[in-house]
Amino acid sequence: MNFIRGVIGGQAPGPQPSGAETIQKLCDRVASSTLLEDRRDAVRALKSLSKKYRMEVGTQAMDHLINILQTDRSDSEILGYALDTLYNIICNDEEEEQDESEDAVTPVPLSGKHKNVSVPDETIQKQADDLGAQFTETLIQDPEHVTLLLTVLEEFDFHVRWPGVKLLTALLKNQGVQVQGIILVSPMGVSRLMDLLADSREVIRNDGLLLLQQLTKGNAAIQKIVAFENAFERLLDIITEEGSSDGGIVVEDCLLLLLNLLKNNSSNQNFFKEGSYIQRMKPWFEVGDDNSGWSAQKVTNLHLMLQLVRVMVSPVNSPGATSSCQKSMFQCGLLQQLCTILMATGVPADILTETINTVSEVIRGSQVNQDYFASVNAPSNPPRPAIVVLLMSMVNERQPFVLRCAVLYCFQCFLSKNQKGQGEIVATLLPSTIDANSISAGQLLCGGLFSADSLSNWCAAVALAHALQDNLTQKEQLLRVQLATSLGKPPVSLLQQCTNILSQGSKVQTRVGLLMLLCTWISNCPIAVTHFLHNQENVPFLTAQISENLGEDERLVQGLCALLLGICIYYNDNSLENYTKEKLKQLIEKRIGKENFVEKLGFITKHELYSRAAQKPQPVFPSPEQMLFDHEFTRLVKELEGVITKAVHKSSEEEKKEEEVKKTLEQHDNIVTQYKDLIREQDAQIQELKEQVASMSSQNEQMQATVTQQLSQIQQHKDQYNILKLKLGKDNQSQSCSQGDGSQVNGLQTEELTQLKEEVEELRKQHALLQTLLKDKDALIDSLRLEAAQPVEASARGSENTELLKELEVLRSQSQSQSVEIDQLKTEKQELVRKAEAGSSDTVPSSAGSLDTAKLAELESRLTAQTTETQRLKEETKSLVKSRADLEQQLASATSTVAILQTEKSKLQTEVQESKKEQDDLLMLLADQDQKIHSLKLKLKDLGETVEDEDDLDTRDQTDDDDEDEDDDED
Repeated sequence: MNFIRGVIGGQAPGPQPSGAETIQKLCDRVASSTLLEDRRDAVRALKSLSKKYRMEVGTQAMDHLINILQTDRSDSEILGYALDTLYNIICNDEEEEQDESEDAVTPVPLSGKHKNVSVPDETIQKQADDLGAQFTETLIQDPEHVTLLLTVLEEFDFHVRWPGVKLLTALLKNQGVQVQGIILVSPMGVSRLMDLLADSREVIRNDGLLLLQQLTKGNAAIQKIVAFENAFERLLDIITEEGSSDGGIVVEDCLLLLLNLLKNNSSNQNFFKEGSYIQRMKPWFEVGDDNSGWSAQKVTNLHLMLQLVRVMVSPVNSPGATSSCQKSMFQCGLLQQLCTILMATGVPADILTETINTVSEVIRGSQVNQDYFASVNAPSNPPRPAIVVLLMSMVNERQPFVLRCAVLYCFQCFLSKNQKGQGEIVATLLPSTIDANSISAGQLLCGGLFSADSLSNWCAAVALAHALQDNLTQKEQLLRVQLATSLGKPPVSLLQQCTNILSQGSKVQTRVGLLMLLCTWISNCPIAVTHFLHNQENVPFLTAQISENLGEDERLVQGLCALLLGICIYYNDNSLENYTKEKLKQLIEKRIGKENFVEKLGFITKHELYSRAAQKPQPVFPSPEQMLFDHEFTRLVKELEGVITKAVHKSSEEEKKEEEVKKTLEQHDNIVTQYKDLIREQDAQIQELKEQVASMSSQNEQMQATVTQQLSQIQQHKDQYNILKLKLGKDNQSQSCSQGDGSQVNGLQTEELTQLKEEVEELRKQHALLQTLLKDKDALIDSLRLEAAQPVEASARGSENTELLKELEVLRSQSQSQSVEIDQLKTEKQELVRKAEAGSSDTVPSSAGSLDTAKLAELESRLTAQTTETQRLKEETKSLVKSRADLEQQLASATSTVAILQTEKSKLQTEVQESKKEQDDLLMLLADQDQKIHSLKLKLKDLGETVEDEDDLDTRDQTDDDDEDEDDDED
């Protein structure tokens, strides 16, 4: 303990131990001390020595420090010291090593070691890097050590978590691939690291961002896991909290992590788009009117934000994903916001350049976005299209080189797969559309094409070539363009002016640009080839350029001249007698030689700048002098080099055979096309007929179902009718019995009984009438089945039903009157009861009281009988009402049946009439036939032929029959 205090407190007198010896003693103390305080002090001393004596601490103390992490988990202070010590020996960052913690310890001086060593800084840094890589490799030899560090990160204590984050970051910097593999297979490894973003302490959260940057570098699997751990939401929230583009270094770290997650990772890009995170990028690019005085950090942040947009719409992504992102960016207004930055004033040059590149890739190949970009105007007076303003920058030699390259790329992307835009650009060059009062895109391109600046020549030539890319119509339209070279001279075509500048021997960059334009223009356009060959000076110039032995700088021009001449051969339609395919090949063989021609043609692809331009569409060049090839032109060369070589070596006989084969194939293709069209028409007709058959089948099924349903309804109505007949018969019998009993019970009420008998008689009559009506209905239904009934009968029965309804209403009113009478009788009964009670309360009974009691009993019996009879009549009335409703339903069904049968009758009558017409027609035909046969028989008779009439035949048949009968009798 005193030794450690001596190390920390100061130097003791006497000889001082060396650094290695001190570290060895400290390691022994860590390994052997039983007191936690002693171990803590020893580890603290190792931490203080670990920066200066990195090698010694790393080789001697690493195992002891890892053991501390495993055994002393309960003490956060010793854990923090151990993690800081490991970080010091593994970290290679000099700036990080300069940071001193609050518990810094004065190092022990060594005897001359590490003193006054004059080694170059690069060598020192290289040695430090090697040392950190070695210690990292030693630490991760056991994957459990990395898993242990991930477990330590779960500690919330700041002095443990923060050095743990820094240590893992250093491990990833030194041995990224190996550490990534260990974390990937560790359970919940990535999830533990993602929890750092939710830490409320900004220092840990910010260092967690740096850790995730290192973790996600070049590992698609980890990138996907981090993305699905809700990383996009958390990072965008942090960017918003920190102030978006106005934020500090934290925003930059978030953007770098987002770039790691999205770049070249189609799964994460799709997740980012589907999660509607593109819409959250729009506020980043909101700029004010005053854009001066941007801080360096804001410029860096905006630059990274623009790169993030470009990652989503990069040409290397799949076309479907790029198109979907472009659509989302237009719909959410992100493209409009970028165009606002594009046209704003005071924006820094590098941000403006990157914005142009970003807008280029957002509109590339997207018709909707390209149309919107074409409609954007610059805030000038008068307003000018944004395309015109950008082209003015491109052909202005005072503009920065990177800005001019960006404008060229934007123009190329605007015309990519945009035939409408190509037509609009070419139209500005045609005589009928030129406006002398305004500057057009075509005028700027022509001005740049023929200016004194070679870079402007090259950019204008490439831009104009993109206006003709894969567009035969615009190639032919551009042949109409005429240029006024000087006063008093006739105008010259644009094609001829390009060849004139070539022949004047301008700079190599200018000639390369013009040759690329001419090759793109006349390729796959026989009319343009004819116009080019029509000038008698063009072919001799090309042959002279190819045949000369020039220096290295001119080799590329010779190769392009050979390509242009080869295109004239391959796409020649032999319309010019002096320059047919065969004559041009003979000219090459005499003046140049076929082998020499092919060799010169190969100079293009062998050029060192060709492969660089072929890698990606964006024109990126270190200097203007290296700006020679265009990406689309390299594709054209790759496509034409082989076919031109074959065309030059072919003989005339082979070409004739090929032409014959081509014609045969064309004829065959035409025939096949005709048959395909015929088959398509027949397929369409068959499909239409199938649909008709299906619809008719469904209609037939519906009709059959309707008929079946109607038949079942008719049968059901018949069954109900039969049941009603039986019920009515039973009701009549019960009524007769009840009336006999009632007469015996109610014999004392003569007047009321007589009245009730009359009402019952009326009800019987009504029942009889209803029975008659039901029989009539039954007969009607039977007759409807046999033949169609007339609508008049249905109306007559409807009137009968109306009368029946009226009679039922009368019965109902009578029943109500009887109910009133019953109520009166009840009141009389109550009065008599009260009188009887009053009489029974007298002390002396009298004969009058006994008479009242007898009368009361008689009235009660009569009232009971009357009530019973009334209840029975009510039930009969209810049954009659129910039967009336059933009869109404039967009448409705019978009416519908009459209508159906009437329809069937009309159909049958129509069929009978049609059959009668057919019979009449047959009779007429038979009559005509008999007349013809008769006339033919007369003719045969006139000619001497024997013709037997039908009567003769009948007589002969009768005679034969008689002979047979006689023979039978004889037998």
